[in-house]
Amino acid sequence: MAAAARLFLRGANSKLSIAPGSLGTTLLKLSPNCSSRTKTQRRHAAHFTFQPDPVPSQYGPTQKMNLFQSITSALDNTLASDPTAVIFGEDVAFGGVFRCTVGLRDKYGKDRVFNTPLCEQGIVGFGIGVAVAGATAIAEIQFADYIFPAFDQIVNEAAKYRYRSGNMFDCGNLTIRAPWGCVGHGSLYHSQSPEAFFAHCPGLKVVIPRSPIQAKGLLLSCIADKNPCIFFEPKILYRAAVEQVPEDPYTIPLSQAEVLQEGSDVTLVAWGTQIHVLKEVASMAQEKLGVSCEVIDLQTILPWDIETVCKSVVKTGRLLISHEAPVTGGFASEISSTVQVRLKWPVSHPPHSHVFTLCTDDVNCWCIH
Repeated sequence: MAAAARLFLRGANSKLSIAPGSLGTTLLKLSPNCSSRTKTQRRHAAHFTFQPDPVPSQYGPTQKMNLFQSITSALDNTLASDPTAVIFGEDVAFGGVFRCTVGLRDKYGKDRVFNTPLCEQGIVGFGIGVAVAGATAIAEIQFADYIFPAFDQIVNEAAKYRYRSGNMFDCGNLTIRAPWGCVGHGSLYHSQSPEAFFAHCPGLKVVIPRSPIQAKGLLLSCIADKNPCIFFEPKILYRAAVEQVPEDPYTIPLSQAEVLQEGSDVTLVAWGTQIHVLKEVASMAQEKLGVSCEVIDLQTILPWDIETVCKSVVKTGRLLISHEAPVTGGFASEISSTVQVRLKWPVSHPPHSHVFTLCTDDVNCWCIH
């Protein structure tokens, strides 16, 4: 998205030509001396600069932590306060691929932090059984890309357990963690953002944090919530994001978006890593175009905070949504259509207002709804 924004802002200086194509089509060509990448621009693994949130004072003493350490802290707090809590998944006994569970088996024992076979369907199925029995189950899927073998267990079992039993039974004590999103070198099997697949399913909560402070508070809220939750952790932020995180347990409400920056001209909505991209875009828009942007972190994908987003769009009259996932069927389409319906704008001709969806799967895939 940052590349698209830079190209948009440089548009006046780009030399474009329209050339007729075959079969009556028209092609847009860049002149030979024009490039979408400036000569001085270098490619980096991260497409943003992480800016930490202010140090919270309401939760007691803080400690410098990156995102994976804040996850470890949340899990440590849970194991210490809840004797029924268990953590399981592939390699979690050794600390996990991203070290989120390092030291927990030694501290709490092999009966509470243990490895499982390489079987995502079995991991989630086991977690459902643990939660139905009344214990607190925290399952780790090693990468979000590999959550799909467990799709049936999550969607047809965990999400529907309470409903199909008439509320006699439930697995609300189940939380599923998974590293999520691109990291710059993960290729196709370690870079996916599958949140939209699960947003279609009632009975689940889907949460994605933007920072270490948010990660700990939101994860503890998921663990305490009496509904099965999927907690996606932006893997590129595991070490890149560092903040002063409260040492004691605290919770951040689910299904409550946060307005990170007030603005008057356009509402920018994202979650996870893309929040940091949009914060940079907002600064660029203000500096280069004089555009005042309101930036909102959705935080919870399902159920999402409709009121906060709609209230902002009423004020600004414009909405831009950005996510890492492919644009087709992405959760941005749900947000944009809901805003149109709630504000009663005709989809074809909204008055002085615009809704854009932008994904980073391809910097050229702009969509106007």
